[in-house]
Amino acid sequence: MDFTKELSAYFKENCLLDEPMSRHTTYRTGGPAQAYVYPQTAQDWSFVLKLARTENIPLRVIGFGSNILVGGKGVSGIICSTKHMDQTAVKGCRVTAQAGAALDKVCEISTRAGLAGMEKLSGIPGSVGGAVYMNAGAFGQETFDCLEYVEAIDFKGRPAVLLKKDLPHGYRHVEGIENYIVLGAGFLLAQKDFTSLTETRHSVQHKRIEKQPLEFPSAGSVFKRPAGDFASRLIDEAGLRGLSIGGAKVSEKHAGFIVNFNHATPEDIKNLMDEVRRQVKQKSGIELDLEQILWGEFAK
Repeated sequence: MDFTKELSAYFKENCLLDEPMSRHTTYRTGGPAQAYVYPQTAQDWSFVLKLARTENIPLRVIGFGSNILVGGKGVSGIICSTKHMDQTAVKGCRVTAQAGAALDKVCEISTRAGLAGMEKLSGIPGSVGGAVYMNAGAFGQETFDCLEYVEAIDFKGRPAVLLKKDLPHGYRHVEGIENYIVLGAGFLLAQKDFTSLTETRHSVQHKRIEKQPLEFPSAGSVFKRPAGDFASRLIDEAGLRGLSIGGAKVSEKHAGFIVNFNHATPEDIKNLMDEVRRQVKQKSGIELDLEQILWGEFAK
């Protein structure tokens, strides 16, 4: 059975076949997705999950693609984008957001409402779903700090509300979340002076512009922070700032970033990741762990 015909018939214009992933990741590179769809309703999710399960089709979920590198040979199966699920709401000290809402937009809404707890996450270029999935954070603040619950669905299509206390979490890790698709989240924030929150948000945004290579496509920090150290310091110490392979380069502005500075292929970026890890291990004895997620097949 050609599952793409069923997807096209159901999702119509919200189904894209052989879709270049360079259009959907912040690295701006990546091979084609066999099928790329935009579920929005419970019925949509039920349909696509049942199809994937009964036909044994690989299924992945993407938000803004700000932490993903897709191989040049592309990705088989179905990729579900949450981008058309982007509603947010504020009620008292609570903020709710669907998975496809921009995290930075939620930070802006919270700040304007005089609600504290997410202002330092400003400028993170991902979706709420992605931020919850990996407990994204910056400047000493994490997504889970103010998280109250997660609205989710499991891969059999069963809805679930996951409370923060039932999700063991830590630095860039949430235990058990991989068994679910994040559909939305609720945050409990604290009332605070609007002016001071706005100042913090603007300060964080300015630091990002000042310290991060936002002028080139990238996917943020490539490696997790090693215990008691920083990946960028170890990369710097190994003399790798500015190292390039093809169109990919270790940023001169922030050594923790790899940038697509000249039409990099996914393989350029992957090979540079591997080379950085190899040299850092050789020079410091520390094994850097990838923070970013690799999808699909990479050319040799």
